[in-house]
Amino acid sequence: MKVLIASSEVVPFAKTGGLADVCGALAKELSKLGAEVSLCLPLYRSVLEGNFEIEPILEDLLIELGHYKLTADIYKGHLGNIDVFFVRKDEFYDRTYLYGTPKGDYFDNAQRFIFFSKAVISLSKALNIKWDIIHCNDWQTAIIPVILKIFYTDHPLFKDTKTVFTIHNLGYQGVFPKDSFSLTSLPPHLFSIDGLEFWGNMNLLKGGIIFSDLITTVSPTYAKEIQTEGFGFGLDGVLKAHAHKLIGILNGVDYSEWDPERDTYIAANYSRGDISGKSRCKKDLLDEFHLHTRLAERPLIGMITRLATQKGIDLLIDAIDEIIEKEVGLVILGKGEKRYEDALRSISSRFKGKIGIRIDFDNGLAHRIEAGSDMFLIPSLYEPCGLNQMYSLKYGTLPIVYNTGGLADSIIEVDEDKGKGTGFKFYNYSKSGLCEAIDKAIRCFSNKGLWQRLIIQAMSCDFSWERSAKEYLKIYQMLLSSKSPQ
Repeated sequence: MKVLIASSEVVPFAKTGGLADVCGALAKELSKLGAEVSLCLPLYRSVLEGNFEIEPILEDLLIELGHYKLTADIYKGHLGNIDVFFVRKDEFYDRTYLYGTPKGDYFDNAQRFIFFSKAVISLSKALNIKWDIIHCNDWQTAIIPVILKIFYTDHPLFKDTKTVFTIHNLGYQGVFPKDSFSLTSLPPHLFSIDGLEFWGNMNLLKGGIIFSDLITTVSPTYAKEIQTEGFGFGLDGVLKAHAHKLIGILNGVDYSEWDPERDTYIAANYSRGDISGKSRCKKDLLDEFHLHTRLAERPLIGMITRLATQKGIDLLIDAIDEIIEKEVGLVILGKGEKRYEDALRSISSRFKGKIGIRIDFDNGLAHRIEAGSDMFLIPSLYEPCGLNQMYSLKYGTLPIVYNTGGLADSIIEVDEDKGKGTGFKFYNYSKSGLCEAIDKAIRCFSNKGLWQRLIIQAMSCDFSWERSAKEYLKIYQMLLSSKSPQ
């Protein structure tokens, strides 16, 4: 089976977020399972500066962008045994950032990613590659299934190709002014309510939903949520209409990177067979944030997050006094919106010795927080998948989460009587709901035998990419045999 994963970012070549991790890890696992996988992404400045071994294989590949005829050069590199194709167009991709500066998105993102999507199809033709599956990701590659359905259903290379479209976060849709539609070269009738039109604008993600053969998103619960008004960002009706081809597959975790038994960032290694090193990691974390030594015997709650509304920072700020009154410690690592950064700095100065806050992103410190905390807080308003709760489980750090998206799918509510479960959920998105979940976690923490049992259960969970990749392989095979995915 020949699979092409097209994405605007892939680890280790270019990354702004989880999309890059997912595409890189999924490609590697699919390859291990026997699929013949290739990747394709733009050739950004980060690739040119990253000392990756790449070579040009096609020059001056002609690509139409609206009324203009442009050219791209195609380069090839490798990720292990996986072929990686890069689309080079320096005027589009040789920039400091992938999608925009801190001041806002690049003005020409419609041109940049429609061009990239067309280049994916053009390079396949030029190299005479017949893909069984083209797997597209988010709005940046959402136009690929549309172009294939409209122009290539009888083309010998593409007539049997199936497209999979993964929505990683419905909040980002690739919405552009109406005049950008001409860049696609699609027939005018597709700028309609049944096509790419969205409140008078062009919506690329909507095109991927309608024209792909199968839609996936990054957790089963999120697949249901996005069909509702509260989570649909205006596309819930479209998703409901295509629910027959929508499924949720939980993302995986790269355990070669996140494993307390082998982690080189943490103060002491430990495993579910011997968790004694975890207390040393906690002491290291208390020292790092200059927190009271008495917190060594009290629950220490960790949080690593982007400081944004989606992540529940307003709820945290609202509940902070009640949380600290419970005699717990709190450490937070993250950066984002200035208003949240300022609010957290103010809180930190009010609760010296009880709360430690680092306005930054530091990968090494992220590992130390996962290892040294007793509990991990994720109060997200919505969370398509989430990875930190899975990292936390591996590190025996019990998650406290809002019951949404991938958080709902990956955490089993603790039953205090039976001593079973892997975390604590709140179902009412409010200060009282959050505080009740924290109270339950503290109660369990005070029962040392129960807490040890919960740690070991958490560390026994398997959210490896192998598991996720097997599910993707299964849906690819179903598509190729023309069976219904559900």
